[in-house]
Amino acid sequence: QVQLVESGGGLEQPGGSLRLSCAASGSIIGIQSMGWYRQAPGKQRDLVARIRSGGLTDYADSVKGRFTVSRDNAKNTVYLQMTSLKPEDTAVYYCNLDTLIGRTYWGQGTQVTVSS
Repeated sequence: QVQLVESGGGLEQPGGSLRLSCAASGSIIGIQSMGWYRQAPGKQRDLVARIRSGGLTDYADSVKGRFTVSRDNAKNTVYLQMTSLKPEDTAVYYCNLDTLIGRTYWGQGTQVTVSS
């Protein structure tokens, strides 16, 4: 079993920055990617950013140039540095881990609210 524990959400003003962290623990075998999804009220859960095992990254168009995903392999931890935050970034952010054998794990979610 794999557990994902997120931290770092909160309330921030437009233009501000936040950093999310997600630490994975448990029986982790063959990580294909780790990353972040978000879900706003009444909307579907969408990819924000992810980093693959080889270091390649994917970003949603809406966050390119503002968000940076990174990973500490030794700690099995993935980070999301968010800058130039906008009100439309408000959502619950979920950590995601995909394994090479096709299993997917989710964190419990952390609320990010961007408001003045």
